Amino acid sequence: MAAIITNKFRINNAEQIIGKQRLQVLKESNVIQVIPLAFMRGITLANKFVILDEAQNATPEQIKMFVTRIGENSKYIITGDLEQSDIQKHKSGLEDAIKNAPPGQDTTLSTPDFIKNR
Repeated sequence: MAAIITNKFRINNAEQIIGKQRLQVLKESNVIQVIPLAFMRGITLANKFVILDEAQNATPEQIKMFVTRIGENSKYIITGDLEQSDIQKHKSGLEDAIKNAPPGQDTTLSTPDFIKNR
């Protein structure tokens, strides 16, 4: 399963965890890819482990676009800190997603929960 890292994930954090040389090898072999959120339209991420970091700065439309990219056998992690949002209060896609998620639990979504634009 390949990892996709989107938005503003700090590569230096990955370097600290696995080392600069190992990270370079993983990036060159496409085991780890860094894809800006803006370039994810039109792709489906099957068999991937995906991290969207700094999601407090994503709009509701970007979060919706992001979650509809999920393909079979993929896992998504969305992180963010609403206190550090650069987006006007109550306009953050992360805030919107949190308000609409079931309280106090992880949310597991399945294929019928997503409708792709055609």
